[in-house]
Amino acid sequence: MRNNSLLSASIKLALCSSIFSISSQVIAADQNNAETIDRIEVTGSRILREGAIAPAPVTVISGDDLVNTGAVNIGEALNKLPALGNTFSLSNSGRFIGTAGLNILDLRNMGTDRTLVLVNGKRHVSSSAGSQSVDTNTIPSTWVERVEIITGGASAVYGADAVTGVVNFILKKNIEGLSVSVTKGASELSDYNNEKATFSYGTNFAEDRGNVAFAVEYSAQDTLNALDHPWTDGSYRNMRNPLQTAENKDDPNFPDFIYTENAGYYAINNAGVFALSNGYVNSFNPDGSYRELYIGDQVDGLSCANCDSFNLAQFNEIQPEFERYNVNFKVNYDVTEDLNAYFEAKYVNSEGQSIGQPAFFFGNPNNNIKIDNPYLDPEIKQMMEDEGVDSINILRMMTDLGRRIENNTRETTRFVTGLKGTVFTDWELDASVVYGQTDLERVNGANMIMANYYNALDAFEDEDGNIVCRSEAAQADGCVPVNIMGFGSPSQEAIDYINTVSTGTSKITQTVVSASLANSAIYELPAGYVGFAAGVEYRKEESETEEPDNAVGTFFNALGEDKGEFDVNEIYFEASIPLLADLPFVQDLVLDTAARYADYSTIGDATSWKVGLDWTVNSQLRIRATQSEALRAPNIGEIFGAASQTFYRVDDPCKAENLNDLQNSEVRRANCAALGVPADFASEYDSQTLEGQVSGNKDVQGEESTSTTLGFVYQPSFLENSVITVDYWKIELEDAISTIGSQDILDRCVDNASGINNQYCNLITRDSESHEITLIQNSVLNVSGQEASGVDFELGYDFDALEGSFTTRLIGTYLIERKDYPFQDQPAEFYEYAGTTGEAKWQANLSIAYKRDGFFTTFDTRYLDEVDLYTKQELADNPNPNSLMKFGTYIISDATVGYTFENGFGMKLGIDNLFNRKLPFGTLGTGSGSASYDNIGRFGYVRLSYDF
Repeated sequence: MRNNSLLSASIKLALCSSIFSISSQVIAADQNNAETIDRIEVTGSRILREGAIAPAPVTVISGDDLVNTGAVNIGEALNKLPALGNTFSLSNSGRFIGTAGLNILDLRNMGTDRTLVLVNGKRHVSSSAGSQSVDTNTIPSTWVERVEIITGGASAVYGADAVTGVVNFILKKNIEGLSVSVTKGASELSDYNNEKATFSYGTNFAEDRGNVAFAVEYSAQDTLNALDHPWTDGSYRNMRNPLQTAENKDDPNFPDFIYTENAGYYAINNAGVFALSNGYVNSFNPDGSYRELYIGDQVDGLSCANCDSFNLAQFNEIQPEFERYNVNFKVNYDVTEDLNAYFEAKYVNSEGQSIGQPAFFFGNPNNNIKIDNPYLDPEIKQMMEDEGVDSINILRMMTDLGRRIENNTRETTRFVTGLKGTVFTDWELDASVVYGQTDLERVNGANMIMANYYNALDAFEDEDGNIVCRSEAAQADGCVPVNIMGFGSPSQEAIDYINTVSTGTSKITQTVVSASLANSAIYELPAGYVGFAAGVEYRKEESETEEPDNAVGTFFNALGEDKGEFDVNEIYFEASIPLLADLPFVQDLVLDTAARYADYSTIGDATSWKVGLDWTVNSQLRIRATQSEALRAPNIGEIFGAASQTFYRVDDPCKAENLNDLQNSEVRRANCAALGVPADFASEYDSQTLEGQVSGNKDVQGEESTSTTLGFVYQPSFLENSVITVDYWKIELEDAISTIGSQDILDRCVDNASGINNQYCNLITRDSESHEITLIQNSVLNVSGQEASGVDFELGYDFDALEGSFTTRLIGTYLIERKDYPFQDQPAEFYEYAGTTGEAKWQANLSIAYKRDGFFTTFDTRYLDEVDLYTKQELADNPNPNSLMKFGTYIISDATVGYTFENGFGMKLGIDNLFNRKLPFGTLGTGSGSASYDNIGRFGYVRLSYDF
């Protein structure tokens, strides 16, 4: 009989994916005493493994490493890992309505809904309505023991939402003693500050049969405006290159646009701009008197450089205001020697603020001032009379009426109760019930009521010499006339009449009932014991959003009221089958397999499976491979999402200058003519922002994914306490759930050889007189595809030196491909994002830690390879679109130093961005990809702690 527990401790380390934060404990175990190593559950498998033997590549980050940063939450630290994208970090969370303050994980940048986040192997309620996305702000950082990340092959074990992988937060089981900490940080370059405080207390009871613990966390950070930071206070604009000609238009030395400093729009500002015969160069002083704008010699359309341009950066918040309270309670009790009952409860309150642009008017034909408006300066009135015009159209940012502010308050409650332990002698049981609820209140301030504004704008002087609103009905409703000629001109009474506060709410609930049984030695084969796990799970997800009635007819987007639910019954199994052992070049060969069957109330059946081989060559080398397939069901928003207003930036293909874009231009010309668009049609602006509607689709089906991993773990005998892991991975998506690009809708409408009676033209509405596009409709469909592949690598080496111990770790990813197929039935047409912003080809993190007695210090460096700002496909159409084509190689380092005294008191000083590495030229660090770059600058913090 062969006993798998006789595997050496060094091999057990090698079989996991470099748990360097605890490696010294594992390596120190003596081979002859290997049987004392506990069996544990490792992410990627529900079968208990000896030591840390993981059946698939698992990256492990310790809880201490996660809080070893000046950031206020652990999501910010996780987003620095090469495998995770910065889709929703704090700095870019305000890009969409209702998302301010969220920190959501996105493995491989393939979509947040394709990353499954677990806590202790169990699902967690979503923090974003209509989705499965979990906000990492809801995780109690003080209780995190480690985070395990597995890419691909996890859907069969945990559910089909794990298309790109699983991030599993493992919390400490038994909390004993008191632990408190206070952290305060400040930026060197701005007034940005943050703070964090934690409290945890736990104790055993009933002669150590039970443990009860309580924890409270508070964290907050200040808002940071772009103008308040020297890296982001400039004004830039893409200006057409005046030196480009038809002959040199493809020469890289003559790009289409030049990214120009001290440039911006001149035709709009906070005071108001209007056009007369001299163009859009007429504006107002604060008192409403006339002011002519200086536009200089570098003019491009409505923009200019080194002139009276407008700096839109004043409306950019590069860090949001954020505050969080996290309260956790847990208790567990050994009801028998073999069974442990547990209960967990949490309450999280987080508030995130997003401050955006105010309402604005840029070419809106209704924003007119009539010549009899009593607020009109006499000089301007005379100019109008001289030119024979009776009104002027004002282009204006309504900043003095208030910037639009969105405050999102999320309250999350979650309860977990269950029973875990050994039953039937050798079977490990885990049965649990999970209930979670997230309530979101979204308050949108300075929301302009359009009808009130237009009534207030149309002012005149009545018979008694009073300035009033022209409409008598509006007067009866309390209309207050508004003066918009000059910054600061609107009265507070007019502002109160025009603006409103709109409050929307969302409620998300999740109920999960599950039970699993596992046995790591169910049957003995010549090569060892068969491991087996099986389970059942019932899950119900509900999401409902209500929009305020007073938001209708406002400047704020008109949002639909989403409401939907689904439930799913699942059954799954997993087996670990030893095939060969103790042969030349085969110390162990194990087959790992898993399958999951799910029955959704929305799409019906869904099946996921995984097959893997785990080959231990010898005490130094292990080779592993997995192949898996999964079907992800659409979430609530993708099915039940009501039509909501959005805005698209597109280029109308029926413009005269675009009719010859294709080799077969006759098709486009004919279809545009059939739509009634004249051949000489020219839109008012080169690039329009058009209204759109986007919605879910009750007919959408699940998306299919295929994942492959192949790699090795090497622990050389000639270098004790070192390990190398290299893993190739590939993820493919078919029938991916997504919307069609707005430009693709326009192009496919008019480039269809069969004419305009097609599904794309049906989504477009044009004005019958102006021929301008007035609406683009969109909904989610199963039409696209994605492919991503790369190589992950980790190198670690722990050693003693300088009378202390060093721990080193290098973790990195080489991204081979990241393809997006807008239409999967046309595989030759795709966008390759590998090597573009947020998808650097090479990413790596290096960490070095030293500890001696109570003294410790760390040094962490993050590397991002140079990235292109345009895809290869975009450059194939236009090789030189801009003078700004790349973000250069980016290296940023953090450092800490501290001491823990014998009485439990500790002090740590940390500096993030130690060398004050600037943002790449051309970014604010607030985009879905550019958030990879630090926009705070050198940041110092102090942490005081006490553990007893």
